[in-house]
Order: sequence, then structure tokens, then C-alpha cells
Amino acid sequence: MWQRLAGFVLKFRLWLLALLFVGTGVMAYFASKVELSYEFTGAIPRDNPKWLEYQSFKKMFGEDGNMMVIGIETDSLFSMPFFSSYVKLNDELRKIPAVENTLSIPVAVNLVKDDSTRKLRAVNLFQPVPQTQAELDSLANIFYSLPFYKGLLYSPKGHVYLLAVQINKDVLNSAGRIKVVRAISKTAQAFGKEHNLDVKMSGLPMIRTIMATKVADELKMFLAISFVLTAFILLLFFRSFSAVLMSMIVVAMGVIWSVGTIVLCGYKITLLTGLIPPLIVVIGIPNCVYFLNKYHTEYAVHGEKMTALVRMVQRMGIVTLFTNLTAAIGFGVFYFTRSELLKHFGVVAGVNIMLVFLISFIFLPAVLSYLPPPKTKHTSYLDNKLCRAVLNLLNTLVFKYRPMVYLFTGLMVLAAILGMMRLKPVGYIVDDIPKKDKLYTDLKFFEKNFKGVMPLEIVIDTKKKNGVVNLQTLTKLDELSAIIAQQPAFARPLSVAEGIKFAKQAYYNGDSLNYTVPNQFDIGFLAPYLRMKGGDNASVFTRLVSSFMDSTRQVGRMSVNMADVGSVELPRLIDSLRPHVNEIFDTAHYKVTFTGTSIIFLEGSRFIINGLLESILLAFVLIVFCMLYLFRSWRMLIISLVPNIIPLLVTAGVMGWLNIAIKPSTVLVFSIALGIAIDVTIRFLVNFKQELPLNNFDISATVRQTINETGLSIIYTSLILFAGFMIFAFSEFQGTKALGWLTSLTLVMAMVTNLTILPAMLLWMEKALKKKAQKKELWKALDEEKDLEMKELGLDDKQD
Repeated sequence: MWQRLAGFVLKFRLWLLALLFVGTGVMAYFASKVELSYEFTGAIPRDNPKWLEYQSFKKMFGEDGNMMVIGIETDSLFSMPFFSSYVKLNDELRKIPAVENTLSIPVAVNLVKDDSTRKLRAVNLFQPVPQTQAELDSLANIFYSLPFYKGLLYSPKGHVYLLAVQINKDVLNSAGRIKVVRAISKTAQAFGKEHNLDVKMSGLPMIRTIMATKVADELKMFLAISFVLTAFILLLFFRSFSAVLMSMIVVAMGVIWSVGTIVLCGYKITLLTGLIPPLIVVIGIPNCVYFLNKYHTEYAVHGEKMTALVRMVQRMGIVTLFTNLTAAIGFGVFYFTRSELLKHFGVVAGVNIMLVFLISFIFLPAVLSYLPPPKTKHTSYLDNKLCRAVLNLLNTLVFKYRPMVYLFTGLMVLAAILGMMRLKPVGYIVDDIPKKDKLYTDLKFFEKNFKGVMPLEIVIDTKKKNGVVNLQTLTKLDELSAIIAQQPAFARPLSVAEGIKFAKQAYYNGDSLNYTVPNQFDIGFLAPYLRMKGGDNASVFTRLVSSFMDSTRQVGRMSVNMADVGSVELPRLIDSLRPHVNEIFDTAHYKVTFTGTSIIFLEGSRFIINGLLESILLAFVLIVFCMLYLFRSWRMLIISLVPNIIPLLVTAGVMGWLNIAIKPSTVLVFSIALGIAIDVTIRFLVNFKQELPLNNFDISATVRQTINETGLSIIYTSLILFAGFMIFAFSEFQGTKALGWLTSLTLVMAMVTNLTILPAMLLWMEKALKKKAQKKELWKALDEEKDLEMKELGLDDKQD
């Protein structure tokens, strides 16, 4: 079949090349329309109960992750020159398009009792802007007497102040977010430069924007590096510019098709799909190496170009098909997870790995047929002294020191298993950001002074209209708020109860001791002051309170800022709160739900980790069936799997010993490595299977020949893969960095095991077969001796 396919490709090479280039042109058009994804919660399935609860929350109360925060530390805030500049900063931020509102000290609202109208008036405390230092000091004292703002706009730990910027949710989910966040950052940095301050900035809008833009920048960087690096290695290997150029064209077309597929599928560039184009380069190059190496080997033997091309396709077609198929399976199984992010990654990666095989299968034989035969210098690498020395060393290890190979491997596996026992799954919202990055250090600044900026929402359904403003519910809200505020990872919560407490303080002429939930006695006097309908001043306080209730006042929310505690600690914290929640809010009259971006993101991380683990098992099963189909032998199946399981165990052990947590980026290593590492096994065993009849089924001779023939291309392709994945180690994202060096480690280990353990096990198979044959011969000899004795006794074997 492969010989006929070779004839077909060579016969219609011009038409196939034209079709390939036209298709690439079409895909390039679609690829030019690719967009970045700014979705932060795409990992969680859309039918997940927590996702549905979050959507219900957003429908009632709007977005919870659209606040960007700016922090400063100074003891000069309430000096006239500085405060005037701070007011100006606030005004400039409000003028930025898509900034809907700001919450800061210059726009802080105070409630004042008006006995003539029996209403509470909401007045801007610092507007008009004070003109004298004495006036500013007086207003500052009033501000500090308002507990509502303590821990919200200023830190009780020191002279640290917060300015929150609310951004339009539609802009946040579009490319326009970059422009808005940059404008806010530029304005804040200019203020900091003016006053020689290190301005701190954080919040989900900024984190999401910076991560998305870094993904785009790294995609371009990794693509460029992967092209240059692989081209350099190929040039060292083949000493031929035409071979390098052909290989680069193959992977360039593969990259174009992969980005075009992203657009055609309706997907966008995410942290995962952004890895696909460099992966296509890394995976596509071995195809070219296998084909070109076989072409040069056959030409060196026969000296006939067309014969070499036909044999190249005939011998290497099935190898590259199955190597790409197993790699595609390693990625494609992500489609069967419940995470949208993984589904998109699996579909695009799986499809395009097979497409890059098709591209190389058509392009390389067709182009080589038009080029002149390779010169001696192009095939000189086949007799490279250093490579031959390495191959001789491998032969020595396999044939002379096999017990030592087994012993060393066993000790390594034992150490790996001990390391695996130390593995822990954990993920953080800012997991991938370097610890020294300003985005990370600024986040820790807010966690230290304001206990964090990550949003957590607690939704309380009172199951009856106006149930939220019931005095009993307000008391319960205040009680839960006090418990939460005591937790070191949670800031003081905001709810309707805080607004009512603010109103009570105003009723008692600003006395901070009265910042408490009204009792039965207070509510009779306070009630008329809370009925504020119409009027600009009234609407300020009305909006403040009503933002924590739905329109029927049946459902209330409690908003909590918290630290980025991680996927392990957050469930523990919530579980520790549930007994208090159940004690305060009886389930017969209330339904309490924890939701918000923090819950959704970390729940998504859990789904990704679980989905990856499931996909690895599925990939393993599918690859087992592929190997069974290819070799039709259970013994060969076991021999092929052992050298690929060992590198995975070693990598997991290294992660355990180095305290590298199991998270989406690191779990991805195992699926990628399994799909790619098995390629080396297929390359070795297919060549072994093809050469075995030519060596009269002498396993030892065939193993030696296979090491000598395939070892060179295996070493070079492994080096290319190693270098290709190591470029990810230069990423700014910790997860991508770990993905790079862990995958490189796994692939190098796979190369070593496939060139030592694999041939050693084949020799073990020969020993087993010889024992079986000897046993068979022994039984045959015993049967013959028995027949002879029975004949001497005059009996036949049918008589007793």
C-alpha cells in the first residue's frame, strides 16, 4: 500500500503541491483573523452547578471581577498639595473611556441627618475640595470616624490607601480592555512618578490583561526561537540548506494551518492554545528528520534517487503515520474532558498534528523529486565518528552490561515512586506569574494591607420578599460578617447590614459607637430616615444599599475581598465557614451559596487537573490499541510500554522531590510526553520488525543493526524535541516554564530508555524464546524416547 502511495505522490506531485499551497493560502487568510481570549473562567463546564450559580449571581448583581485597585503608602495624603493631586488623579481616572466609577477617599460619601425632612442626606465629604489645611484636617477626622471605610479605602495597619476603579464589563471581555488598563496604569504611574511613590496596582482586570498580552508576546517569541533553533540543529545534522529550508516550509505550513484551525473552530488564543504553533514546529521537525534520514540512507546504499524516494515513503510512511497518530491521541483525548479550554486545545492540537504529517508526506517526496540527488557531504553525518562512538556505547551497555542497566533503572524507578508520594495538587489565580514580577508583588501588597483583592461572593436567599431588610436577617448578616472578618485570608465583608449600620451612625449624629445593627427600639426611629425615594442625594445611598439586594429584596449578597489562597486552601476555608453559616442561617428559611470569580477559577483548575489525569489514562489505552494493531503481539506491547512508563514515573518523582505542585500546566507534561515519547519506540520497533526477516530472525543481530540504523535519527530527533521544549523554560509564566523543562526531561529520559531498556528487553525476549524452544526440543526428545521404549516392549501408545 505504501509503495502505491509513494507512486501516487510522485506521479501527481505538481497537482498535490499546488493544492497544498492553495490550501495554505486560504488558511493563512483565516489565521490573520485570530483573536486573543480574555475569558477568565473558561475551564469550568457550562453545566456545572457552581457555574450556574455564578451566572445566576451575575444576572442579579452584575460582574464581580471588574474592579482594578490602585494602592499608595504615604503619610502625606491629607496634606493640601498631595491631597489636591490625589483628587486630580481620581478625576483623570474617571475621564478614561470605559471607566464607569471610582471609589476612593476624594469621593467618599458621608450620611447626614436632616431633621427638617426626616431623611438622611448623602454628601460628598471632600467636595468641594478643601482650600485650607485646617479644613482638610477637620474633614479627615470625620472620615476616620466612619468605620464603613476602615479596611475598604484605608488600611488599619498603617498609612496605606486604596483607590478602586470600576471598568465596563463589555470592554473587559474585548480587546479594548488592553487600552483601558494601560491608560489607568499610565495615569497611576505618572502620579507615582510625580510624588516619588511606588504605586501598587492589582485586581482581576489587570491580572487578566497582563496574562493575555504576555501570552500573545510569548507566542511570537517562541515561534521565532523554535524556527531558528530547529533550523540550526537541522543544518548541523544534514549540512544542507535545502534540507533545512524544506523542513522549515513544512512546519511553517503546519503553523499556518493550526492558527487557521483555531479561527475556523470559533476559538481564540488562550494560555493553552497559544502553545500549539510552537508545538507544531517541535513535532513537525522529527517527521522531516525521519523522511530525510531514510532518503539519505537508501540513496547511500543504492545510488538511485527515485528508488530511494519510493523506499523512503514505503518504509517511513507507516512510522511517521503512527508516531503522529500517537502524538495526536496524546493531545486529542483532551476533547473528551468537560473543560472547554482543554477541549479547544485537544481539537486543534490533535487535528493539526495529523495535518502536519499529511503536509510532510506530500511536500517532502514531491520537492525532493525535483531536486538533484544528495551529495556526499549531505550524507556524511551517517558516518559521524562521535555518533558512532555513542552508538557503540549503547551496544556495549545493551549486550555486555544488561544487568547493570536493569539495576540502575530499578533504583531510579524506586526513587521516583518515593518522590511521587510527595506530590500535591494545588493551583492559584496568579499561579503562573513569577514571584519577583511586579504584578505578583503588588498583589501581595494588597493581601498584606487589605487582605487581598480576589472577589468572593456569598448569596443569601431569604425565600421571601423583603426578607433581606428584615431586622432578623440584618442581625444574622452582621454576625456572619464578624466571623468572616476574623479570618486572616478574608477582608471585612460588605453587605446591606454595613449600609444600615452606616445609616444608624448618621442618625446618631456620626457617633462611631453607634455603627451597629439597629435593635427593635432603634428601628422605630430610624425607619423614616431610611425611606428615601427620589432626589439626587438620596439616590447615592439608595444605590449603595440596593447594590447588595435584588429588586425584590429577597436575595442579598455579601461581598468579600480575599487573598489568593489557592485551590486547596479555599475549599478548606469555605468548609470551615459552613458550620457557622448553617448555625446562623437555618436551612428552612435561608439558602446560602458561595460563588464569585475566585470560586469559579479555582473550580476550573480542579476540572482541568482531573480532566488531564483522565485524558492521560484514555490516551494510554488508545495508544495500547495502536501498538497492538501495529505489532499484533502482547509481548511486544509490554516491551514497547515499559520504556515509556519509566520516563513518566521519573518526571513525576522529580516533581515530588522538587516540590513542584500538580497543576494544569504540569499535568499537561505527562500527556504531551506520552504521545511524543512513544514515537521513538515505534520508530525503533518498526525498523526492528522490518529487519528481523532479513537477519533470519536472529534477534541479537537485528537489535544491533536497529541500534546502529535508527539510533542516529532517534538521538537527533530527541535533541530537536529537547531543544524545542526547552524554549518554553524561558517563559515568564511559571507553569509554561515547568512544562518546558519537565517535558524536555521526560523526552530525554525516553530517548535513553528506548535505546537501552527497549533493546535489552528484546534480547530478553530472545532468551525467553530460546528457553521455550529448548523446552520444546526436550519434550520432543522425551516423546521419542518413550515411543522407542514402548516399541521395545511390543506396545503402542493407545494401549494401557
